[in-house]
Amino acid sequence: MMFISIMILIVAIALPSINRNISPNLYLRISSLLLLYTGALTLNAFYIQSIGSGIGIYSGLFQITLFTQLFDIVIVLTGSVILIAWPLINHKFIDNNLSINSNKEGHNILSINNYRIKYSIIVLISTLGSLLLISSSNLISLYLSLELQSFGVYILASLYRHSELAISAGLKYFLLGSLASCIILLGCGLIYSFTGLTNLDSIYSMISVIDNNNILLGFSLGIILIFIGLLFKISAAPLHNWAPDVYADSATIITTWLTIIPKISILLVLFEIQTHINLIENINIILELNNIITNNTLSFNNNYLWSKNLLLISSLLSLLIGTILGLAQTKIKRLLAYSTISHVGFILLALAINSEQSIEALIFYIIQYTITNLNTFLIIILFGYIIKNSFRDLIQSIMVEDETGTENDINYISELKGQFFLNPVLSISLTICLFSMAGIPPLIGFFSKQFVLYSAIQNGYYFMSIIAIIVSIISASYYLKIIKILFTEEENTSDYSDKELKIIKNLNTKSEIEINSTNSFIISTLTLSILLFVLKPSIFLNSTTILSLSLFNF
Repeated sequence: MMFISIMILIVAIALPSINRNISPNLYLRISSLLLLYTGALTLNAFYIQSIGSGIGIYSGLFQITLFTQLFDIVIVLTGSVILIAWPLINHKFIDNNLSINSNKEGHNILSINNYRIKYSIIVLISTLGSLLLISSSNLISLYLSLELQSFGVYILASLYRHSELAISAGLKYFLLGSLASCIILLGCGLIYSFTGLTNLDSIYSMISVIDNNNILLGFSLGIILIFIGLLFKISAAPLHNWAPDVYADSATIITTWLTIIPKISILLVLFEIQTHINLIENINIILELNNIITNNTLSFNNNYLWSKNLLLISSLLSLLIGTILGLAQTKIKRLLAYSTISHVGFILLALAINSEQSIEALIFYIIQYTITNLNTFLIIILFGYIIKNSFRDLIQSIMVEDETGTENDINYISELKGQFFLNPVLSISLTICLFSMAGIPPLIGFFSKQFVLYSAIQNGYYFMSIIAIIVSIISASYYLKIIKILFTEEENTSDYSDKELKIIKNLNTKSEIEINSTNSFIISTLTLSILLFVLKPSIFLNSTTILSLSLFNF
């Protein structure tokens, strides 16, 4: 359905007679409704009884399970919120500027429309790739789905083609992402050449009972390459260097997408692979014990500890690098990029443990990360529109693009100075999100870190637990730095006249965008979810517990 809908939207854009009669805002709303309808169909599939054990479709290329369906809903809901949350275009403002401004300024205003139209289509394509990637059960479908998702985010990163930094970010993302894709493809090729299979379940079954060292070695090397490529794509340390540059140079609305959706789908792929590798380890241990009892000989070797060690090393480096390098950042999106790397460290720690408790912690952490990160970026987007469209900026440089390629982006943390005194509600919402990221109780971020640390301590990972606690304390300092700036009064606030302050607080008639009730409702809902989680935790905890029990027992 999504594929057909994407084709219809592309045709509508290509035909001038249709495109002229559809506003860019309508494209965003249609795309958002399409994602919501996809989520409704996915939810309806829960009533299929056989979905608990999994349903293979398209000749076994994809496997639909309760687990994949749940995260399909998470992805489409998140994508829909991102599309809805883009502030609407103020057509009265645009029409006035098109009639009185120069050709260059008029061209820039029309570019806003094109960005919104292209953004909605590319987001749908990338979302389709993410949904297919989560359900992939074959090396071929896994790689093609990953590339479909990746091509979408490459284009998104360079969507603002009039910005040199955006083009640089897109090119860097494309080149390094292509390198990671080549590594993954090489790993898939090695596995196929040694096993002669592409279906993942068949490969796992074969490896669990075979004692041919050459095949085991080829499989291990192929999986290592796939792991490295996937860790590269989620910007896990030490493969993280591209992320801060790409996130900082892309428009904020693009960065919102890059930091959430691709990471969810790839982390779930890593989880599926790691879970099956642990299952193979358990089978080999049982067979070894049986051989000891019957023949007093060993025929199997535990060759799969490398996967856990690889994840633990990456988790440790992500925690340290994401925290330490984040302390020196002055640009807000670079700081949030390092914050994301630190959060990936916690997720990889839960993934490496792979116990019943850690699986529950992993699922809960991904959901919490999605909610908190999404709300943080949506608030920053609104702050950008409010600050950049203030009275003095409108007078000095109306519709002139800045270094990020969009005139409405916040680049430096210092730009948020004193915003509490002008926009107290947004400032308090951002503060709640930052406290949650830092793990301050009783916010939802505290409980996600607590679950990961509890599972780590319970399974004997004391060193990693101590490191995670220390970096959580240190990372709180750069979150507090943003909060301090928010609540520090601007020195030159008194320089504004009463007329200027009145215009600053009533931007809808002087801005290219409209901050409507939808934006306010989404931010308030997400903020209350973060703030009041402790009052009604069963909504999230029951679902994560049931999923973890079913996956672990399976």
